[in-house]
Amino acid sequence: MSTTETVFAIIIAVVILLAIGNFAFSVIAERRNPPVGRFIVCDGVRLHFLELGDPTGPCVVLFHGNGAMIQDFLICGLADLLAQGKRVLCFDRPGFGHSQRPRSRVWTPHAQAALFAKALESIGVRDPVVVGHSWGTLVAVALGLRADYSVRGLVLASGYYFPTWRFDVWLLSGPAVPVFGDLLRYTIGPIISVAMLPAMLRKLFAPRRVPQVFKTEFPKSLALRPKQLRAAAEESALLIPATAQLRSRYAEIKSPVRLFHGDHDRFIEREQSRRLHLVTPRSVLHFVQDAGHMVHYVDPAAIANAVDAIAQA
Repeated sequence: MSTTETVFAIIIAVVILLAIGNFAFSVIAERRNPPVGRFIVCDGVRLHFLELGDPTGPCVVLFHGNGAMIQDFLICGLADLLAQGKRVLCFDRPGFGHSQRPRSRVWTPHAQAALFAKALESIGVRDPVVVGHSWGTLVAVALGLRADYSVRGLVLASGYYFPTWRFDVWLLSGPAVPVFGDLLRYTIGPIISVAMLPAMLRKLFAPRRVPQVFKTEFPKSLALRPKQLRAAAEESALLIPATAQLRSRYAEIKSPVRLFHGDHDRFIEREQSRRLHLVTPRSVLHFVQDAGHMVHYVDPAAIANAVDAIAQA
């Protein structure tokens, strides 16, 4: 065997070992972090959701951001605050947590909103207040724009609504590229993500420290699985095209809108929420002082109060 053949054989062996290791890692991660809610199959997609609170109260639906899952709203305390007198549903969006993300669809905000409209109807949730954080705000907005499903109002936190030049989102889109992305995700992708995660979390929570409760309770191993890395990469790639598609329709939002944004957000500039406030007829804007991107950890009570105000209107 020549030197070239030997090197090639070694590379193939390493790739196979890494792929097996990542598969085993995913299985272990899911066993250690089992589903916290229940499942519904809608349009061939198995969705994981958690229901809390009073089943006879006003309905609130929560959509997490890119890379997150149901536990994000549980750890920060927002879900428990909202559950006091209301029916609360937290969803793992497609590809995150324990929800499926079929590769046969492009999971734009409109595609996700269409799926959730059907899922909510089948669960018996009508006229909810919809809360979205970060990428989840786009799904909330798309749901609020649908003619076949009505919402009582929108509460949007730390959202990105207008396209700008974002080199970082293209950089994070690599694992979504067919073939190359698959190879990356099942080999060195999770290793790179583990190395990047501490700095990413510091940026998300800055200027505050990453809460200890987040460090201990958020299921990071689920977020590092190859299939969730694909979902996160796809949403990074879709961020700018999605906002370019939505931006012309913001003035059509008829329901009340409450906007929250950290005044020191280093991930998404607060000007995004200010611009949305200017073009949505029934919006109220609140900048959370001394807060970064994760405003729901800094002032969950203010977000819960905004939901209460809309639910009782």
